[in-house]
Amino acid sequence: MQEKKFEFSYQVYNDIGELAEKDAWLLTEARAVTEQAYAPYSNFHVGAVAILANGEIVAGTNQENASYPVGICAERVLLGNAATLYPKVSITTIAISYNSDSVKSDHPIFPCGMCRQVLLEYETRVNNPIRLILGGMEGKIHVIGTASLLLPFAFTSEELF
Repeated sequence: MQEKKFEFSYQVYNDIGELAEKDAWLLTEARAVTEQAYAPYSNFHVGAVAILANGEIVAGTNQENASYPVGICAERVLLGNAATLYPKVSITTIAISYNSDSVKSDHPIFPCGMCRQVLLEYETRVNNPIRLILGGMEGKIHVIGTASLLLPFAFTSEELF
């Protein structure tokens, strides 16, 4: 028997004031775009904003549906928008934030499992890591160098062939 260990490093910032100017701007945009989320059922508004390799900015918000849980997460809306508007252009960084009527938005949240899979696929598709900036409306912020770190034992296209 072999025992193996998986670990990864990420940065933790106490607040937005510690971020580099460009990262702080991107997180501010993600915080602002949460207002465009359609979340009448969960009241959990998520916003994601990305900078693409060509300098373009793309956003996405969660979109719920009365046939809950048919909605779609902000991360997947953003990736679909980016792939449609700028095919084959890589995403360099995505900032993700949230606001809620029922919980305090003072800590980072992480993408759900489905979004982690889609983020990994997007990285693979354009052959470029996607850096993630995760934070609420205030408080600590986590920066992860590549989305693939969030899904260490991912199911990939290699398993299909």
